[in-house]
Amino acid sequence: MKPELDPSGVTKVMEPAVVLLLQFERSGHVGETLRQTLESSPDRGFEVACHTSQEVDGSNDELSKIILRQKPSLILLALPCVQLKSLDALLRVLGPVASSAPIVVAVENVQEAELSELERPGIADFLILPLRESEVLIRLRRLMHHVRRERTEQTLIEKFGLQQLIGESPAFTAEISKIRVVAKSDTTVMISGETGTGKEMVGRAIHYLSSRAGKPFVPINCGAIPVELMENELFGHDRGAFTGASGSRNGLIREAEQGTLFFDEVNSLPLQAQVKLLRFLQSKEYRPLGGARSLTGDVRIIAASNANLEAEVEAGTLRRDLYYRLNVVPIVLPPLRARSSDILILARHFLAEYAGKLNSPTSDFSPDAERKLLLYSWPGNVRELEHVIERVVVLCTERIIQDHHIVLPGAHEQPLRLSFQEAKARVISQFESDYIRNLLVAYRGNITKAAQAAQKERRTFWELIRKHRIDVQKLKLPNGSEQGNRQFQLG
Repeated sequence: MKPELDPSGVTKVMEPAVVLLLQFERSGHVGETLRQTLESSPDRGFEVACHTSQEVDGSNDELSKIILRQKPSLILLALPCVQLKSLDALLRVLGPVASSAPIVVAVENVQEAELSELERPGIADFLILPLRESEVLIRLRRLMHHVRRERTEQTLIEKFGLQQLIGESPAFTAEISKIRVVAKSDTTVMISGETGTGKEMVGRAIHYLSSRAGKPFVPINCGAIPVELMENELFGHDRGAFTGASGSRNGLIREAEQGTLFFDEVNSLPLQAQVKLLRFLQSKEYRPLGGARSLTGDVRIIAASNANLEAEVEAGTLRRDLYYRLNVVPIVLPPLRARSSDILILARHFLAEYAGKLNSPTSDFSPDAERKLLLYSWPGNVRELEHVIERVVVLCTERIIQDHHIVLPGAHEQPLRLSFQEAKARVISQFESDYIRNLLVAYRGNITKAAQAAQKERRTFWELIRKHRIDVQKLKLPNGSEQGNRQFQLG
């Protein structure tokens, strides 16, 4: 076994490839010739497992057991010409247990009229003896490499694709349903939502469901890179571009070539870098620092932010033309408190995941534990929920998780045994507060316009403002920006 680096950057140990040679001819000439050819090459790159007709003939169960035991990367069938007519029956047996292994048929002295029998679905390739040893090995290696690459890509899709985006609430599924559609093109996507809602996971899903899946996915946190280094990170530099630049260095655009560049916190880009990024989006050209000529980059851009980007544009911290370039297809991820029906679904998913990883006996939640999870507001969203469940699995030694096992900030202040009416009143009150505050942000503190949008009389709307103690004056800032509340989503 040897380590191999997959496109996600994860080092994994690869099992040795196995070629399963099944000899269905009684003379054994074709099968023996192939066995000697395969085993005579010390650098063939795969192991050979041989089984004769006496072991598999007439026993479908035995054939299935052999395949399941060997886990072949490729199946090589050695057949006499007279058995070509019965290939369909053999493929029906092999199909269910060998769906991921290509099947190659080897025959000797086949007639031209019989070649059509070797071009049916289920057969990846065929060999007609006599063949040169090097030709056999090259063709088999090429097939196995193609299959291994497909398996790696499928593993990445399963790891980073839609399987990790869990939820059934309409607000969530309406946004997630866009992923498969936008993945089919190179359209720029803007993903917005609060911290912890899974913006990078959505970006990865778009990448690994697209035609660029085999190329790099390169994330960049625009808020974590100093302003003076941003251009160098994006575009790279040539030798001598600045003091200490003893050699050239590729930027992130070059590293993501033919793949996807994911800009997290894109609103944190300095204005000078925004200008150059806009130029790159328009022309696909950029120039490294100190470079004498422009380069062309083939990358897809996906951006994300937890801020109200329209307010950023009004405040002058984000260029309007860049915002329009990035916001071609918007995906808005709702906070976890707006998809409360998904809380227990996600909690059980994380419980099963971490219990399996940590070999923990915990397997379910008590009713009080479920109630505690449902009553919490989850300001850290899905990420916070995942970390809470991981902590519980690490510390809990019981099969059923009780409410006292779940430690939440401020949870001691929350009554855990609410009646239906009390729980309903709490949810309605939170909805009213969020809805009214967001409307006032949208209309810059104009109560009359906000009341009209809510289809409420101004007096009734004002009473709701007083009920929830909303300071309207703080929402009347210039350019419509709101201090302390840069995330705007209508319930």
